[in-house]
Amino acid sequence: MSDSTAAEPWIRRSANPKLDRIMVTPEGVSLNVTVAAAGARAGALALDIVIILGLIFLVTMAGLLLLWGFGLAIDGNLENASGPLQLLAVFWIISVFLFRNAYFLYFELGDRAATWGKRAVGIRVAARDGGRLTAEAVIARNIVRDVELFLPLVFLTSGEANGTMTDFTAWAGFLWVSMFLLFPLFNKDRLRGGDVIAGTWVIQNVKKNLGEIVAPSAAKISADGAVPITRYQFSDADLSVYGEYELQTLENVLRSDQNEALEKVAASICQKIGWEPGSGDERVFLEAYYTALRARLERSMKFGKRRKDKFSPHE
Repeated sequence: MSDSTAAEPWIRRSANPKLDRIMVTPEGVSLNVTVAAAGARAGALALDIVIILGLIFLVTMAGLLLLWGFGLAIDGNLENASGPLQLLAVFWIISVFLFRNAYFLYFELGDRAATWGKRAVGIRVAARDGGRLTAEAVIARNIVRDVELFLPLVFLTSGEANGTMTDFTAWAGFLWVSMFLLFPLFNKDRLRGGDVIAGTWVIQNVKKNLGEIVAPSAAKISADGAVPITRYQFSDADLSVYGEYELQTLENVLRSDQNEALEKVAASICQKIGWEPGSGDERVFLEAYYTALRARLERSMKFGKRRKDKFSPHE
């Protein structure tokens, strides 16, 4: 292991250094992250809204085509077709609701924790405490989005369409939406109201290049998924205790190349798998474990089996 004074930590640097943060995981490991800029978040939201509107448009067109086809089937006589028409209207309302809410929930609860808009600008949702992003946190931050943005906009547009909106109502709605939209500009972590309540933040992604960057001295996994011979060999039981989330965390630790973090994680893994930790060889040990764990998870995925984290059931 290299001397601590010579080690240069891998640091994720953004265009604005004020957005660089250190996130401490529940295991006590410090990881460098960059908070997403307000412009990136606004761009992602705009893209997501365009996508949602596009999906709603497609559903609307499909409904109109069904209505047109139904009208032809009954020779245009829709007087006695109130039941099917109401059913179609209910289906449309449910579809719009799902696109507005389930869209964000589905993608942010996924492995990448990012909607299509966030992926396009290279950002994702993460837990501020460094732990795993929970379903409760994702649901909370998206429920608040309704209060922040969608419900006021629906109220304003419906009031304008019905001609019942006064100047005071219009200004009040405009100020309400503007207050929440500008809220990320007035806190250092660029949090919106939903992030404050849910304990989340939005951070920049880093493109992963798992070759020489992650484990330069570890032996590579062969094309057939076999783990090459190294000084450390792990049994299936040793590797079955962790999943994809822990693999990603280990990858970040190897990228950081911080001696203290390497020592903590190596000791934690040894305790978990029943090994006696050594000293001075932490990086080589972690590289070997990373290589073996990654190979095992990739083999399992070929058979349609995935283990997201250590809390998921064993295969």
